[in-house]
Amino acid sequence: MSTPTASTATGVAALSLHDVSARYAQRSGVVSSRERRDAPLSSVTLSLESGELLCLLGPNGAGKTTLLRVLAGTLAPTSGVARLFGGDLAKMDRREIARVLAVVGQVNDVALGFSVRDVVMMGRAPHQDGWMRATNADRAIVDEAIAQCDLESHATRPVEELSGGEQKRVALARAFAQKPRVLLLDEPTAFLDVKHQIDLYDLLAGEVARSKLACLVVMHDLTIAAQYANRVALLKAGKLVAVGKVPEVMTYRQLRETFDAELYVGVNELTGGRFFLPMRSKAPT
Repeated sequence: MSTPTASTATGVAALSLHDVSARYAQRSGVVSSRERRDAPLSSVTLSLESGELLCLLGPNGAGKTTLLRVLAGTLAPTSGVARLFGGDLAKMDRREIARVLAVVGQVNDVALGFSVRDVVMMGRAPHQDGWMRATNADRAIVDEAIAQCDLESHATRPVEELSGGEQKRVALARAFAQKPRVLLLDEPTAFLDVKHQIDLYDLLAGEVARSKLACLVVMHDLTIAAQYANRVALLKAGKLVAVGKVPEVMTYRQLRETFDAELYVGVNELTGGRFFLPMRSKAPT
């Protein structure tokens, strides 16, 4: 197992957790039912570096959403510290954070009555004045984000008229328009078919490489994670099981420990990439 670390020899991590524990408040209505089921974090140390795509994997209720919210600065640790380029997230205001960090949730509320271009322009809000006046530079950035996500033909269409896959691309374009240095995504391909999943991860991996973006993705598909991740983190019951490169972390034993399931770990003879198949625990009787 690779030892978790909160920094590298090259300097300060883009985003890091240092011995962080965290939990949700238990008051009714404060958090969603999904979040209430998520495990509290326990002494988690983890780093995210510029120019890498880190995949966070774990079973339902492992604490992935809790960890994502701590990294986004929307949930304060009960102990330990979360840092954004060395600064304490707890001491930064939301606008300051939004200038460098963007989040794409699993489910994104559809902005009724707004066009695709309007929604993507919302990503520029942290960089605009109080009157939210768009500059020529803002418009150029929005055009670029729309083109990156292959949405030119939909730019004037109301977002609610788009398919689920197209709305996912709008959410990603809005995040790109924010020009973040750090991007956090929570199961961005949930409910998408295989082609749209691959298209989205190709787009994401390309942007990570082109812009040296620090990107963390919460996901469930082990095979896709193995294809795209620079590093992988396994989380179970609020604790990190392993962090490191795919061959080091995505082994039969560590995946079985994390998911409490039997998985076949194979290697594609053409690409050398790993793939994973669930195995029946019992033969039919």
